[in-house]
Amino acid sequence: MHAEERQQAILRRVREAGSMRVTEFAGELGVSVVTVRKDVEVLAERGLLARVHGGAMLPEDWAETAPATAPAAPAPAAEAGRVRAAATGGRPLTLGLIVPSSAYYYPEVIKGAREAADALGVRLTLAVSTYDVDTEKAQAARMVADGADGLLLAPSAPSAPSVPSAPSAVGAEGGPGAPWYEELGVPVVLVERRPERHASACEHVGTDHGYGARLAVRHLLDAGRRRIALVMRGGTPTAPWIKEGYDAAVAEAGPEVSGHALFLDLAEHDAGEAAYERAVDAFIEGVRAGRIDAALVHPDHEAVVLSQRLRSASLSVPGDVALVSYDDEVASLADLPLSAVAPSKHEVGVTGVELLVRRLREPGRPRRRIAILPELRVRASSET
Repeated sequence: MHAEERQQAILRRVREAGSMRVTEFAGELGVSVVTVRKDVEVLAERGLLARVHGGAMLPEDWAETAPATAPAAPAPAAEAGRVRAAATGGRPLTLGLIVPSSAYYYPEVIKGAREAADALGVRLTLAVSTYDVDTEKAQAARMVADGADGLLLAPSAPSAPSVPSAPSAVGAEGGPGAPWYEELGVPVVLVERRPERHASACEHVGTDHGYGARLAVRHLLDAGRRRIALVMRGGTPTAPWIKEGYDAAVAEAGPEVSGHALFLDLAEHDAGEAAYERAVDAFIEGVRAGRIDAALVHPDHEAVVLSQRLRSASLSVPGDVALVSYDDEVASLADLPLSAVAPSKHEVGVTGVELLVRRLREPGRPRRRIAILPELRVRASSET
């Protein structure tokens, strides 16, 4: 069980029972007492639990039951609740979450955000923009008009690597030329996106996709592969960061690898089905000729299709070419389970809510931008 899963289990137990004992819960999970104690410490630092001797309980319950001789300073969550009540007239905080899809990639983000909101006692409302900028602008304006105290937003426009904007383009709090979401009048945390301008003061939480691409390339290098291609459907918000990480990883590997690097865009300039077929045919021919012996493929479903097309061409995976997909949405369901870079989507949702709630409760605290590292899940498509 991963740390985030243990911590969510701890929160569920405390919410259901009002408290928990570390030793008993460690026995139920089959992990060490030290492991559970560390999880409790992490949750306590986030203000989600209060540590007590031998266990944990809800912060508000701890505040009510603490003895009169306890320090006068209130528990962090209790103090935060008073700040929240003062700021919102006594009503619970309301957060809006706008994502481009509820079917691919974002269901786990939504789930994490919902669980974190429940744990923190705030209300979360959801809207899906279907990758339409005008729709998400209207949704954001409506949420603010309906009383949202802050927004979690995954803008449809990609936030690709870019050169810094001129200092005069946007001030620390917005101004002329500021992205539209900085003019909403409420705090915004970007989710799986980065601010459009380097001068932006907007906070964000997202996956370090460049690290994920490097992770995949290093795995393929360790498996003895040297002719590593990047195959992806360009134009996704994630694609520029994967490309940047791939380029850096093959360059670091030296000319033996970088000299054979190949980038294939399966949707170059939205040129249609003919361009897609040309790219797939070029990839298959490269494998057959020995010019490609491995590939990082984004997104998942493209890797599944490529695996099937290779099989139809009498080429084997991983014998002729090793494959690693990116996103790990459907990779494990392929005929031959695909190795995949798996972003910590659930943790992105949890952290986004925590970051926004902290901003609302402590407006003067330093702003943060959080990058969460993905993991590589090795399966049959790249095993040696």
